[in-house]
Amino acid sequence: MPSARARLLYVTDLAYPARGRRYCDEDILLTSRLRDTFDLALCHPRDAAALMDDFDAVVTRNSGPVLHYQDAHDAFRARAEETGVPVYNPLTGRGDMAGKQYLLDLFAAGRPVIPTVDRREDLPRLPRAERYVVKPLRGADSVGLRIVSGAEVPALAGGGLLVQPHIDFVHEISFYFVDDAFQYALHAPDPDRRWELEPYRPDPADLAFARSFIEWNTLAHGIQRVDACRAPGGELLLVELEDHNPYLSLDALDDAGRDSFVAAMTSSLHRFLDAHR
Repeated sequence: MPSARARLLYVTDLAYPARGRRYCDEDILLTSRLRDTFDLALCHPRDAAALMDDFDAVVTRNSGPVLHYQDAHDAFRARAEETGVPVYNPLTGRGDMAGKQYLLDLFAAGRPVIPTVDRREDLPRLPRAERYVVKPLRGADSVGLRIVSGAEVPALAGGGLLVQPHIDFVHEISFYFVDDAFQYALHAPDPDRRWELEPYRPDPADLAFARSFIEWNTLAHGIQRVDACRAPGGELLLVELEDHNPYLSLDALDDAGRDSFVAAMTSSLHRFLDAHR
């Protein structure tokens, strides 16, 4: 007699109004394929805490910025800790899952990230620039992001805001990993059209850069996206380590690429479930 299939609660906001892309299409694709292996139910992030007890694991995908439902997310995390229901990605991520404090910590440690400070007295540590990026410490998906002049920065520094120099980068590159295995990379050749992505073939130095942040994050299971920009001098700088609900831009891949990713995610979920049995 065949063993029972694992039951997954797949958390997504199908109506989230993302700019320049449709999150819902990605989750419709993924769930249609994952149903070949798992029993699935979809729910909004506000409903996850109330429903999770009836499932073997929760899979968090395109659920939108947590700051839009912080109370519900806090309740979900508390419920997961209380019941022990496994959550994929695990809630121990050190990247965007925990806010953007990691950018401050990594910059202070001398790692290759966009220079980032959050206090007025630390502004001299930033390279001089004509414009600066100011964004919330707990922000996501560019919510609350502003580009301001140097004269405006001192009055804005602090109060839960990060300050970074505005870098005229060559292009952005995103590296996608399942567990610790690299899957694919995409880049935006035109910095002004950052959601028009094309496949990118990273060289060994590019991959070493991305892997260094995956290793730093120490997540044994899950999907992570390392976002980087190519500075004018040619070096890569970390923009974001998305370890909560990274959008995958699967529509930029060909059929073989999508098949490969689904296979990797399916295998990862099996390993994740086995580790929690």
